[in-house]
Amino acid sequence: MSDQPKKEEEAPPKKLPFMAWVIAFLVAGFLIAGANHLFRGSERKTSDEMSLIGTVPDFSFTTQDGKTLARADMLGKVWVVDFFFTRCPGPCPVMSSRMAEISKELKKAKDVRLVSVSIDPEHDTPEVLSAYASRLNADPNRWIFLTGPKKEIDEFTTKGMLQVLATDPAGIPTHSTRFLVVDREGKIRSARKLDEPELVQKLLIDIGELLREPKTVLLTQPMP
Repeated sequence: MSDQPKKEEEAPPKKLPFMAWVIAFLVAGFLIAGANHLFRGSERKTSDEMSLIGTVPDFSFTTQDGKTLARADMLGKVWVVDFFFTRCPGPCPVMSSRMAEISKELKKAKDVRLVSVSIDPEHDTPEVLSAYASRLNADPNRWIFLTGPKKEIDEFTTKGMLQVLATDPAGIPTHSTRFLVVDREGKIRSARKLDEPELVQKLLIDIGELLREPKTVLLTQPMP
């Protein structure tokens, strides 16, 4: 007989207790849910991320119909603003085309307005704006074109709406090609560039986000 001690038999692996499996399952589910939440959050802006651009200042300008429009008139509405002029040789026709697309998509949206502000108000009288709007088949109840005193328009554009405005050596105005989305309280919540891919779709998403926000009691006193 051999004098070598017999090797001890290997013990079978221990099974995890039932509660350990339950805890592991719950942790895995929690991690998957958290990852899914982060992924969805990266796909679209939240309301908080759209809230820090600025506040629309008080204004009182004239529409293409010769009526007066003020900031207070827009409270309770979600609106998209762009800046243009009717004899613009550059991006304005494309910008107006994008606004027309938005208008078409939002025919049934009662609380949405489109506002195009002329930065060449000395030429763009209400009559000129009316003719321009007619060529675009713009519904005056939904798409508003504004003109006013040049100094007030300039200050509203640059100091109020925080957009670039200048004049080139040939005397032609140059301006921002951004579309600003304003919420029901008159706060600028989104700014989209004309050359952004899928611009109209992104603006429609922004508008939808703001329309879904809870309505609050709106104040009509003048802004500073």
